[in-house]
Amino acid sequence: MPRTARQKCESGYYHVILRGIGRQILFEDAQDDERFLSTVLRYRQELCFDLVAWCLMDNHVHLLIHDARDQLDLIMKKIAGSYAIYYNRKYDRFGHLFQDRYMSEAVDSDEYLLTVVRYIHRNPEKAGVAKAEDYRWSSYGEYLSPGEGIDNAPVLEMIGGPKCFADWMRREREENCLDIRDKQWIHDDQARKLICDTYKLTSGTQLQEFNKKERDAALRWLKARGLTVRQIERLTGINRGVIQDA
Repeated sequence: MPRTARQKCESGYYHVILRGIGRQILFEDAQDDERFLSTVLRYRQELCFDLVAWCLMDNHVHLLIHDARDQLDLIMKKIAGSYAIYYNRKYDRFGHLFQDRYMSEAVDSDEYLLTVVRYIHRNPEKAGVAKAEDYRWSSYGEYLSPGEGIDNAPVLEMIGGPKCFADWMRREREENCLDIRDKQWIHDDQARKLICDTYKLTSGTQLQEFNKKERDAALRWLKARGLTVRQIERLTGINRGVIQDA
């Protein structure tokens, strides 16, 4: 089936998503997150694009990019290719790391630009990982204390500056995200450690190697400990249906 042509827009802003193939975990430890981010920043300088917001989840990535030169295909090819080489070498792995081509959507208005910024920073909350302000691997903190890592001046100008960002996020959450409950999350780092320590593994994905009886028993135990189905899926790469049926 031929690929659908990428939607282009005059603004040059794109919300880009990269997913691990077969829900493959992309970041096993902090070194991996740091390597991916440094790769993005390196090509940001080389290819002269703006990085407006970002969030790294275990098996996918959100980037908000301003591509004034219309070279998004090249940008994502460089980023994905460089990181895949690093990841496969580190984990003695072969084959594709990312699922097909990246996904992107045009951001063609100021209103939608703000919507995407909010969505990206709330992704950890929606996934049940952590509250937006507590999550380490996103650009949330760079909106509170702007540095050289992201190009957020247009967004901050619309919001009212760094001092208004947290209030804006909180206000919008109360108005539009009433389904997000204030509870004690089991962070993915804690969950990953629980899995590895309990079953003497180096990665949660090794649960896939267990026989069916042992795997299902482990999945039931993890759910009983408070891990969500989506969280177990992220950390182990096991299909959601299998986890639910265990």
